[in-house]
Amino acid sequence: MLPDWLRIELQQRWERLMERLGVPTARRWINEYPTVVSSIAAASAMLLLVIALWLLIPDKPMPVVTIEEEWYYDLNTGELFTAEKGLAPPIDAPSGPSPDGKPAGVRAYVLSYVSEPNESERFIAFLETTAPAEMLAKWPKRPDSRSAARKWGKGKLIRKVDDTLWIPADSRLGLQLVEEAFAPNKDGVRPTYCPPR
Repeated sequence: MLPDWLRIELQQRWERLMERLGVPTARRWINEYPTVVSSIAAASAMLLLVIALWLLIPDKPMPVVTIEEEWYYDLNTGELFTAEKGLAPPIDAPSGPSPDGKPAGVRAYVLSYVSEPNESERFIAFLETTAPAEMLAKWPKRPDSRSAARKWGKGKLIRKVDDTLWIPADSRLGLQLVEEAFAPNKDGVRPTYCPPR
């Protein structure tokens, strides 16, 4: 901070310079022209209001996109295909039934870290199928949970594409697999679901 004597000296020199140039100090100018100052303040406030309304009111509403199909994975060929939304896997696959005679189509969760991905920017996070009735009968009874992930995973089996072992989606390992699938990348971006086109 400047010493008082230097600050006073600089202030006096500044005032003398302003007087020589004929520029009134701001305080004196405001006192001499209060209506101009009020008019400028009112115009600025009006301009700010117009800009705020223009930014807050959208031009047209965002279109609601209804997803009618979902991704499925053919366990025989390792290929993605689409089918009607809401089907409980396993479903019939384009290649036919699996070697054990059951349908070979399971639900695939296709994600991407970019908003408009091409085929190379998408990846299959995990696969989902419905647990068979005989497995559900032996399933350990878990207390009802408020966790949305546990409610979603009840009665479902999931696995990564490269794995062969299906795990209960509402188990600790299943929840961990889902959490890893939606984890952010090194840039901190979380993946989002890519609906079929």
